[in-house]
Amino acid sequence: MRRTTVRRTAFAVSTLSLALLVSACGSDGKSAEDEPKGKTSASAPAASGAKALSQAEVDNLVLAEADLKDHKVAKATEADFATAKTVTTDKAACTPLVDVMALRGAGKPGATATRKVVSVPKGPGANASAEEKAKAGLDALGATVTADTVASYNGQGAADALAALKKAGTDCAGGFALIAGGDKTPFTKVAPASYTAGDEAVAFTLTADLDGETGTAHLVAVRKGSTLATFYAQSLAGKAEQPKAVIDAQVKKLG
Repeated sequence: MRRTTVRRTAFAVSTLSLALLVSACGSDGKSAEDEPKGKTSASAPAASGAKALSQAEVDNLVLAEADLKDHKVAKATEADFATAKTVTTDKAACTPLVDVMALRGAGKPGATATRKVVSVPKGPGANASAEEKAKAGLDALGATVTADTVASYNGQGAADALAALKKAGTDCAGGFALIAGGDKTPFTKVAPASYTAGDEAVAFTLTADLDGETGTAHLVAVRKGSTLATFYAQSLAGKAEQPKAVIDAQVKKLG
């Protein structure tokens, strides 16, 4: 049991620093009033002469806590990115998938912004029993946590990045290993999933072998013009749900 818990924790922390997020899952440190103002939109067509948005414009597009209910939103930290840099895979063809899983985004964007978003389960009532409180604690532990990365590209970069993700999903259908900090997590299957939005989208369900138990994660990418939003969702409990509310809110914000 302890080994399985350690493996699950490694699975979650290796790419998203989930333990850090759960322990400090307050807001991203910026109120709605602190977000850059303006009506930046990502819906312009992806033309060969398209120019990437500025960093400030991308920061304005990424989710803030005010954009969706029952979720906490936090910035990805320097520690998250430092950990992510060490993440590799045993199959080069799967690198586009792993880049999204490891907060590196897809392709070669001109500017990116990443947020960690955790769903907040409903807490126990004031008169809850000990059993109900314990269940609420387990629900919180099993909450789905999503890495939401918004990236803007020059030219056809966004379309090319999404095409690379589609190809990687097909090429890696039989699985691959995610390697982080000396720990190797085998993903045994990459299966097509359903999500439709934007100019084009792709979604996958990833199955992991967690010391004999099955873990589930989700990867979704949505392109609007020359901007690509990618989402990687997982849970410390091992089985995540596709974060539809998070994706819907982010796509809406793209315009």
